[in-house]
Amino acid sequence: MITRSAKQDGPEVSAIGLGCMGMSEFYGESDEVRSVAVIHRALDEGVTLLDTADMYGSGHNEQLVGRALADRRDRAFLCTKFAIKRGEGGAFLGISGRPEYVKAACDASLKRLGVDHIDLYYQHRVDPEVPIEETVGAMAELVAAGKVRWLGLSEAAPATIRRACAVHPIAALQTELSLWSRDPEAELLDTCRELGVLFVAYSPLGRGFLTGAIRSRADLEPGDFRLSSPRFSEEAFGANLALVERVAELAARKGCTAAQLALAWVLSRGDHVVSIPGTRSEKRLLENAGAAEVTLGAEDLASLDAILPPDAAEGTRYPAQSMSTLNG
Repeated sequence: MITRSAKQDGPEVSAIGLGCMGMSEFYGESDEVRSVAVIHRALDEGVTLLDTADMYGSGHNEQLVGRALADRRDRAFLCTKFAIKRGEGGAFLGISGRPEYVKAACDASLKRLGVDHIDLYYQHRVDPEVPIEETVGAMAELVAAGKVRWLGLSEAAPATIRRACAVHPIAALQTELSLWSRDPEAELLDTCRELGVLFVAYSPLGRGFLTGAIRSRADLEPGDFRLSSPRFSEEAFGANLALVERVAELAARKGCTAAQLALAWVLSRGDHVVSIPGTRSEKRLLENAGAAEVTLGAEDLASLDAILPPDAAEGTRYPAQSMSTLNG
């Protein structure tokens, strides 16, 4: 597995990481034994970048990841997040970037993970009611206390990143980027490159759609959150599936899978870009890791631009309520 870093004194991580969210919530029934096995196999394959958050499964995902790392903590670059508050029964209670909440959330994450430090601590969503300077100032105190090594933001706008960097170095920005979510190409990718911020692409496979494995809404389990996603809706599904089929045809001609082609495209956006595809399957894990070996030439990139130019996907990437939490 190749590694990448955005600047000399920044974190160096595997180009392909592992998003652990779906091991606890959002994608139907989970299997903890199988999930732990996937995390162990990831580490064995050189996939060091592990991503979780306190809101995934209302804390369950951090506990799962912590158990998986109990005897191999030094082999992982462990990332988690705070800011999206969950209540009883998993209810969403809003976003908080208040300094006192930052510190309490970090202590709770450390306890659930069973570790003495977090490698990369993200603000999951920017709190519009709290100046970013106050939130990052509190996060910086966690670094000084040895609880956190590096700081990150998620779904933050270029101006927000610049303001944050003026308070404390921001090591990484986590934002959705894929063949059908190309907004970061407009400004975010260049801003991160300029500031030496690692760009961590989440949902690089379009929540599984870009793999070609999802052929209809019936392929999704009851309770799967994608059933409420605009891009998986009855109205948009057919048009989006037609785009994915063209990606799969191009992948077949290149001798790789559609997922590998999609991940290779993400990595082609810059040498400061890494991705964190999620999976609960060792087979998919190995397939995703193999994307680091796929090279895309100018002709390949032009073909993908023709199939999926910016804004080609039908539907927004989240329902309206979730879209409103993004720091555009």
